[in-house]
Amino acid sequence: MSVQQNQKNQSLLKNFAKGKGDKQKNSGIENCVIYTRVSSKEQMDTNQSLEWQKKFCTEYAQKNDFAIKGYFGGTYESAKSDERKEFSRMLKFVKASKEKIVYILVYSLDRFSRTGDSAIFIASELKKLGINIIAVTQPIDTNSHAGALQQNIQFIFSKYDNDLRRQKTIDGMREKLLRGDWIGNAPTGYTFKKLSPNQTIVINEKGDLIKQAFNWRANGMTYEQIMHKLKILGLILAKQTLAGIIKNPFYCGLMSHNLLKGELVRGNHPALIDESLFLKANENPNSPGYKVSKAVDNLPLKIFVKDADSGAPFTGYMVKKKGLYYYKVNKLGVKVNRSINIMHGKFKELLNDYTIDSDHIEPLSIQLGYTWENLTKSNTSEKKSLSIKLKEVDDEYYSLRKRHAIGQVSVDIYEEFSTEMIQRKESILKQLEKLDQKLSNPKELIKFTCDLSSNLNKTWDLGDYYQKQVFQNTLFPDGLVYDSKNEHYRTPKVNSVIGYIAQLSADLENNKSRTFKDFSKKSGFVHTKGLEPPPSRTRS
Repeated sequence: MSVQQNQKNQSLLKNFAKGKGDKQKNSGIENCVIYTRVSSKEQMDTNQSLEWQKKFCTEYAQKNDFAIKGYFGGTYESAKSDERKEFSRMLKFVKASKEKIVYILVYSLDRFSRTGDSAIFIASELKKLGINIIAVTQPIDTNSHAGALQQNIQFIFSKYDNDLRRQKTIDGMREKLLRGDWIGNAPTGYTFKKLSPNQTIVINEKGDLIKQAFNWRANGMTYEQIMHKLKILGLILAKQTLAGIIKNPFYCGLMSHNLLKGELVRGNHPALIDESLFLKANENPNSPGYKVSKAVDNLPLKIFVKDADSGAPFTGYMVKKKGLYYYKVNKLGVKVNRSINIMHGKFKELLNDYTIDSDHIEPLSIQLGYTWENLTKSNTSEKKSLSIKLKEVDDEYYSLRKRHAIGQVSVDIYEEFSTEMIQRKESILKQLEKLDQKLSNPKELIKFTCDLSSNLNKTWDLGDYYQKQVFQNTLFPDGLVYDSKNEHYRTPKVNSVIGYIAQLSADLENNKSRTFKDFSKKSGFVHTKGLEPPPSRTRS
């Protein structure tokens, strides 16, 4: 065999070799992108750090004959998270670019990320695509095992440094609280005094209304009644917000915060109420020494039920000769009186309309499981819409601050619109927080709700006055209306879950020919904003 033929055979046989051989370095120009980032708003405003990073990275690219295919970052983005807008846009570009990107140039590795193990993972995934991260002030050959290890160690140290800074910030915030100075937004009823060298919190115009709310609560009013009174006076609060206010010791001069680790600290702010009023407003009805009159205990529907014609609430009294309690409409000229036997009997008949057959619990539990899955998936589009709105508010607020800083916007206008923007942002964040709330054990809650729905009358009968109040308000959030002419209740609004279960149970009862399997696999209609209450039921 000739030498030429032997060389030809060797070349052909090499095609059958396994494994990838070392690629020779590309002699052509290699593509790169540049990512710059600052870690504070002040750095971004001066623009010095960004320009410095960009200058070093550009010079490095020119020196090594790299073709720059894009600039990313150039703004303030915290490195404690890899969900940064510009960072994500850069990663998406280098992965999808038709022009093969070989390098991501950064000033230093902590400009790329401070997330430690997450940064290591991202760098590893990029390397699989043939993309290397180069810190121009920390040149490392990541093609070697030693170089890759060194880069990973620097990522970990960056995270460690970030954690130290965060801990210092937390320690500083805790020290501020221990001194009696509040951090964050002032609670409802208080305002930070502007242009004050030291922190000063003053009581604003809402403070008197909040103080009145504490007095009402201490005198036994329900949150619903207090909310209604405050609304008339011009202060609209959600029930959860009002409950949070009543339970917040800030209003009696004390501060409670997660950073205080279970301690209460005397604040430097003025107390809106005294401690005795705060404790009375938060007194536990079931605790020793808290007594409820027998008359109230026997009239759980008082105030909760209103007259259909006049709209006035029912109150109650006792006819001593009969030893029987009665409900009456609390309005002059309206003579509507009904014994508790009638009112409670009709109420139990109403509960029967929403009570399910115990035999339906198993299929209903499965159906509700499917419904819950659909509901949790339906949040995605709403969260996306809210995120867009949040970005718009942030951009508007940044533009306002910038214009104020260069003298284009006066102090008065800036303060007016900045407060409005902050409130809009807080509102959007609260909505996002609600959408992010996850139920730890939906199966347990579904089982509890189905069991409750099969024993509505029994649950109400066995409860004391306050338990009945909770039961009634949960089942019928807007209370009930009693039609004395036709002797039946009207339901303005029914708890969406209880109403939904009742509808499903009725469907199951009316379609007995359907098999259990068919019913359980059919997921019910789910609105994008949650389950809507069924139409009001009127008993005739």
